[in-house]
Amino acid sequence: MASHLDHTTELLSRLISYPTISDQSNLDMIAELSERLGDAGARVDVWYDETGAKANLFATLGPEGDGGIVLSGHTDVVPVADQEWTSDPFIAETRDDRVFGRGSCDMKGFIAACVALAPYFAQRARHRPVHFAFTYDEETGCFGGQALIESLREKALRPSLAIVGEPTSMRVIEGHKGCFEYSTHFHGLAGHGSAPDRGVNAAEYAARYVNRLLDLKDELRARAPEGGRFDPPWTTINTGAFHGGVAHNVIPSAARVDWEMRPVQASDAHFVKDNLRDYCERVLLPLMRAVDPEARIDTEIISEVTGLEPADANEARAIMMELTGAEKSDLVAFGTEAGLFQQYGLSAVVCGPGSIEQAHKADEFIALDQLSQCVGMLERLADNLGS
Repeated sequence: MASHLDHTTELLSRLISYPTISDQSNLDMIAELSERLGDAGARVDVWYDETGAKANLFATLGPEGDGGIVLSGHTDVVPVADQEWTSDPFIAETRDDRVFGRGSCDMKGFIAACVALAPYFAQRARHRPVHFAFTYDEETGCFGGQALIESLREKALRPSLAIVGEPTSMRVIEGHKGCFEYSTHFHGLAGHGSAPDRGVNAAEYAARYVNRLLDLKDELRARAPEGGRFDPPWTTINTGAFHGGVAHNVIPSAARVDWEMRPVQASDAHFVKDNLRDYCERVLLPLMRAVDPEARIDTEIISEVTGLEPADANEARAIMMELTGAEKSDLVAFGTEAGLFQQYGLSAVVCGPGSIEQAHKADEFIALDQLSQCVGMLERLADNLGS
C-alpha cells in the first residue's frame, strides 16, 4: 500500500507540471486540487479574480463553524526565463533524493503534502474544521491572499489559526517583516534647459523626495523596538529605481521613484506614509504649483504585504513546536501571507518543507527528507484532531 509520502511525491510531480507563473492562469492546477479535495469529502469553494483567469481555493473538512485550522499555500511560481536549468523546470525529476522542478519547494511541496493527506484528515477532523487555502499571485504582492481574507470576511468565517507552509526547512517561524512597495510619480512642466524657472523639473523634485526617504531611513533606526529580534531590528527603506528625463537640455516633465519599506511594526508604516504625504503637501507641491497649477505627485501602491509580528500568545506556534519537536521559534527576512491571517485575527506561523535557499533559482528542488518531515508533521496534526 502506498504511503502518504508516495502520494505526496506523485501529486507534487503533477503540480510541477502546471506552469503557474504569476502572469499566467492557475485554473488547471486549482481544478485538480479541487477534484482531489472533493473526492476526500471536502466542501470546496473556488473564488475567481476579476479577470476570471485565476482563482483561490478554500476547502473544508470536518464540522462547520469557526475555530478551524488553515493549511495555507500559494499556487503561483516565479518565472524561469534567463535561468540555466539542467532539466525541464516543469517536468519533475527525482535524483539524489531530491525532487527538481519550479515550485518544488516554493511551495508546491507543502500543497502536495496537504492534499495527499486530505483523506487522512477527513477520517480524523471530527471536532475541529481543517481548511485548505491555496491562493494566486503571492509572488507579485499577495493579491490572492488579500482577496481570500476578504472572501472569509464576507462569509463571516473566522478560523482560529493558520499554518503557512513556505519553505523554512521545517523550522517554526513566528515573525517576519512586511514588504510595502510603491512607485511615486512626479508630473511637472517641460521646457528648455536654458530657462529652468519656466518649467517644473520633475526629476529634481523626485530627487528631493529621495532625500526625504534617506532622512526617514535614519529616523527609523531610532524607532526600533527594544529587544527587537529582526536583522536589522528597525524598519528599512530602499530606493530601488529612479526614472526621469529625456535629454541634457530638456526640463523633464515626468519622473518616477520606485521604493520599498519593510516595516517591523505597523506603526512604522503609518509613520513613513504620513511623513511623506505631509512633505509633499507642505513643501514640494506648493513649489511645483507656483509655476504650474496642474503639477502633481501620485504614489502608486504596488503591494502592501503585512508583516507577521511575534506575539506572546500564539496557538499556532505552540501547536507547531509540539508537532515538530522544535525547542525554539525563529524570525525570517522574507515575506509570506501569514501576516494577512494575523491581521484578520488568527494566530499564525510559517513552517514548511524545503529551503528558501533553493527558491526562485534554477534547478529549484526539495529534498525527500524534507517532504517526509512535513508528511509526518501533518499526520501528527491529524491524529491530534482525532483524539
